[in-house]
Amino acid sequence: MSLVWKLLRQHVSPAQLAGFFFANLLGMLIVLLSMQFYEDVMPAFNGEDGVMKNTYLILSKRIATASTLSGEAQTFSESDIRELEAQSFTRRVGTFTPSQFQVYGSLSLGGVGMGSDMFFESVPDAFVDVRWPSSLAASSEEVPLILPRSYLALYNFGFAQTKNLPKLSEGLISMMSMDFRLTGEGGAERRLKGRIVGFSTRLNTILVPESFMQRMNAELAPRAVSAPTRLIVEVGNPADDAIATFVQQKGYELEDNSLEAGRATYFLKVVAGVVMAIGLLISALSFYVLMLSVYLLVQKNADKLQNLLLIGYSHAQVSLPYQLLTVGLNALVLLLSVGLLFWLRGYYLERLWAMFPTLSEGRVWPALLLGGALFLLVSLFNVLAIRRKITNLN
Repeated sequence: MSLVWKLLRQHVSPAQLAGFFFANLLGMLIVLLSMQFYEDVMPAFNGEDGVMKNTYLILSKRIATASTLSGEAQTFSESDIRELEAQSFTRRVGTFTPSQFQVYGSLSLGGVGMGSDMFFESVPDAFVDVRWPSSLAASSEEVPLILPRSYLALYNFGFAQTKNLPKLSEGLISMMSMDFRLTGEGGAERRLKGRIVGFSTRLNTILVPESFMQRMNAELAPRAVSAPTRLIVEVGNPADDAIATFVQQKGYELEDNSLEAGRATYFLKVVAGVVMAIGLLISALSFYVLMLSVYLLVQKNADKLQNLLLIGYSHAQVSLPYQLLTVGLNALVLLLSVGLLFWLRGYYLERLWAMFPTLSEGRVWPALLLGGALFLLVSLFNVLAIRRKITNLN
């Protein structure tokens, strides 16, 4: 084995190996850094308090003067929903289910009693951006509610200010209990307690769990049947021109300008993908340089290596030094890349936390897993290619 190492050292080009090493290090670092940066930044977009969520569009039919005068309901039929589900940009579609019974809610605050007629709506749980309590039971007598975050701002800076009432935080209001009177067909009535469990920035309505809505509609308004007036749609690519074209052709309306917000999230994903592709390209080119260097080494030592094979050395023994060289360089590249990744990550996380103080760190294991997978893939290819080159010397 020492004889093979001596032959290898005679024709090793430090410049070629250094070129491969730094090119591969740059490529690997770009790949890992783009993956890790994406993992760290996405909570600021998709977290509970993120500036953007997944791309959900709220669709309704445009209310025209003619339909108002004629009393025509602007609802979505089953065919409308199936047509929307069949569009290329649609991932899934959910319907808003309204309450078919009357709702009256009351609350005592600071010695002042307040009450008003209200309404409930529900959507499938998968579309809600606030988790329902895990202890929620189908037979519970307490109604969990999710309100739009804008409602709390309207109360604090509008109603409370003019009525000299205390301003409320989200934590405080979640501790308060409300009384509800639900009235249905034939005077059927239910009295329930209610509690606000969260505030939504996605859905501008008073939400109750879908299971509760179905149960109360069946109990208080068993004969009432109504088609949905609003739909919630999750789309894959918010920048798809087909969305705007479809909405315009069908005469639908979008709420909250959610399409524009979603485009920024999609742009971040595209940029991360492009940067990762560039890193993979650099890694592939550096791998090509390494293979050329190894092939040149083998070619320069072809006669001597053939002699080694003739005097009894096996192909595995002759191939091993070249294989160890490439695997060792790949391992060193991976270790340095991970070290540089954590150093750069600490640098940009400080700036992210300055902008988003409550931002949680993203997962590290996807980037480490990707680096390990690339190392194993490239090293395996190196080992097999070198073994094949040595075998062809016979």
